[in-house]
Amino acid sequence: MAAQAEFFAGIPKISYLPNAGARDVMCFKHYNAEEVLMGRSMEDWLRFSVCYWHSFCGTGTVATDPTLPLCADPFGFPTLHRPWNEGTPMESAKKRLHAAFEFFTKLGVKYYTFHDRDMAPEGSTLEESNRNLDEITDVALQLQSQTGIKVLWVTCNLFAHQRYMNGAATNPDCHVLAFAGAQVKKGLEIAKKLGAENFVFWGGREGFLSIHNTDVAAELKHMANFFKMAVKYKEKIGLKCQFLIEPKPKEPCRHQYDYDAMSVIGFLKHYGLESHFKLNIEPNHTTLAGHSYEHDIVMASTFGMLGSVDSNTGSSDLGWDTDQFPMDIRDTTLVMKTVIEQGGLQPGGLNFDAKVRRESTDLEDLFIAHIGAMDTFARGLRNAVRIIEDGLITGMVKERYSSFSHGIGQKVEDGSATLEEMEAFIKQNGEPKVTSGKQEKYESIFNHYI
Repeated sequence: MAAQAEFFAGIPKISYLPNAGARDVMCFKHYNAEEVLMGRSMEDWLRFSVCYWHSFCGTGTVATDPTLPLCADPFGFPTLHRPWNEGTPMESAKKRLHAAFEFFTKLGVKYYTFHDRDMAPEGSTLEESNRNLDEITDVALQLQSQTGIKVLWVTCNLFAHQRYMNGAATNPDCHVLAFAGAQVKKGLEIAKKLGAENFVFWGGREGFLSIHNTDVAAELKHMANFFKMAVKYKEKIGLKCQFLIEPKPKEPCRHQYDYDAMSVIGFLKHYGLESHFKLNIEPNHTTLAGHSYEHDIVMASTFGMLGSVDSNTGSSDLGWDTDQFPMDIRDTTLVMKTVIEQGGLQPGGLNFDAKVRRESTDLEDLFIAHIGAMDTFARGLRNAVRIIEDGLITGMVKERYSSFSHGIGQKVEDGSATLEEMEAFIKQNGEPKVTSGKQEKYESIFNHYI
């Protein structure tokens, strides 16, 4: 690695400087990797990861498919002209990999994520694509060995190529589904090769634009059977990683089957797959579904299904996936409170599925964006620890539900109550009193910690 060209010349390893001023943006002011909170280091709680596609394949377009680095959007051409994108596709793929590991090392992040097709270019045949992937991941394996950096998760791009325009696992043509299966087979082999801790399925084309030409029942069944094939092959090759499904309501499809956390959980339970998968929640997708930022993280965690988080945000006034870096401390506090309460995210993590804006063209902007987001999550973690250790909000919530800790409430809690008992209780006790929910009080107390 030392013999390679330095892509981020003049930028040293990012340091923790808690007393730095407002103008000092190339240092951590809140993220102290070794700081211990509630018995665990900040690094271990947060498990930060950098995504490969936006940070190293992105060119400043707003195209739907971020893994196509040379595509232009309807409103303009690429603005991010990166030095690692020069040369033949395989030459630039190798340069991109070295640039990425230089970035990971200087930023001090231990994990990265990638699609198969942004790690290595797609060939004219499946065999050529696989050879490309083998060659580039050989280099990745060497760099991982040299740096200690690991793969948080791998995923397969089953949405960008024209063959997938009508879906992959839900395509009406089984020939296309077979190609997707062959691609996932190779993706799982690469995940094992690189020691990936998770494998993500995101169904960008698994849905429909028109119900008139769609057999929904058939498509859902085929998708479930596709996942069952993946589970079997994972077990066959001895791949030790967590499977994750990433919900998103729309874009590029009008309606995607993995609409939100509850839709995915219901799908998994219906087809008997819930023991094999957890969810990778992206809050920008959650808000596109009409929910609050933290909604799907809380819901997935409630059902024991929160496996990882794609840490980004969107613009609520826009109707598409903008993949911005998370800079709202309220949001990160709510996320980290949920993460702490479920005991952590491992083997998942906080992956920055986010891209610098089209107008942020300097190489240092890539660092500034990640540093700012990491500091925002560090502040959220500290806030969440204070909320939990103080116990005020927790105690208030417990008191609010205290009627379920005794008598008829306890019977409801343990599932032994009957409707006849409900009626008898009301005849004896009459109309329940109106009790304030105290929402504003809770919000005011929460703001005390932000």
